[in-house]
Amino acid sequence: MPFKGKRNVIYGARQVGKTTLVKNLLNKTSLRWKYLPGEDIRVQEILSSMELKKLKELVEGYSLIVVDEAQYVTEIGLTAKMIVDYVPEVKLILTGSSSFELKGQLGEPLTGRKFTIELFPVSLLELRKKYNLFELSERLNEFLVYGMYPKVLEIPKEEKIYYLNEIIVSYLLKDILTFEKIKNSKTLFNLLYLLAYQLGKEVSLNELAQQLHINVSRLKDTWTFWIRHTLYSSLNHLRKVCVM
Repeated sequence: MPFKGKRNVIYGARQVGKTTLVKNLLNKTSLRWKYLPGEDIRVQEILSSMELKKLKELVEGYSLIVVDEAQYVTEIGLTAKMIVDYVPEVKLILTGSSSFELKGQLGEPLTGRKFTIELFPVSLLELRKKYNLFELSERLNEFLVYGMYPKVLEIPKEEKIYYLNEIIVSYLLKDILTFEKIKNSKTLFNLLYLLAYQLGKEVSLNELAQQLHINVSRLKDTWTFWIRHTLYSSLNHLRKVCVM
């Protein structure tokens, strides 16, 4: 196993290959393992129960427990700590989102006590092992437009937009609406479209608020879902440059 210690965490965005990586590892390990999908309601109930008896019964007889999409399990950090503390022969692998609640849930209970891997989409350096420089340069525009998700690299161009739209609707926005308890998804969609049209340009919160028919205060709350960094163009100029 290419992991260190009893508690191992794999972070990463949706569809970057966390589950695929874990399943490949499971196919190669000699340990007796159990795979638990975090989105399963029954799994959530047991793991979030904080009942030591139930947790011991769940992992009994296994040397490796995998909780996939662990951010769906309430207090998963405390649960992970309990399992490893009271069933020391068990190794844990948790996978989940790097952007939402998993980091927060694991923070205090497992501080300094976990081995972390963060997965990203495929890099050009990785593709260099498969393609020569000419082939990479020929596809560079395609990579810049459609991104480097593993599946995006494998499917025909006509299917890429459909696939990316599915990721936005089925995963990204669902996660945001669930974890941030947002009821109005239309505003979130519209803001995303407006920002996409102005990518790399100066934008104004006041103008965006007017276009979305909401007040600036509410826009600032929604704004944080899409903006990673905000750069101010000058002290006497209130427009902002947004870096996504």
